[in-house]
Amino acid sequence: MSTEDRFIDIEIKLAHQEDLVEALNLRVYEQQKQIDKLESMCAALVQHMRDQAQSGGGAGGAAHERPPHY
Repeated sequence: MSTEDRFIDIEIKLAHQEDLVEALNLRVYEQQKQIDKLESMCAALVQHMRDQAQSGGGAGGAAHERPPHY
């Protein structure tokens, strides 16, 4: 195998690796956006649960009350 053939093989491998790194970078970016969205949803749910607990409303407050027929 000549030196020129070796350089061509190296350039081909490098081009494939650059494509792979770009694809992986895009995937990581998409996953981070999804993680950010899920964290936001979790924070909203926690806040909703805190609001429900503070207001005493919802099923949580009614579970400790005696039914009206007692």
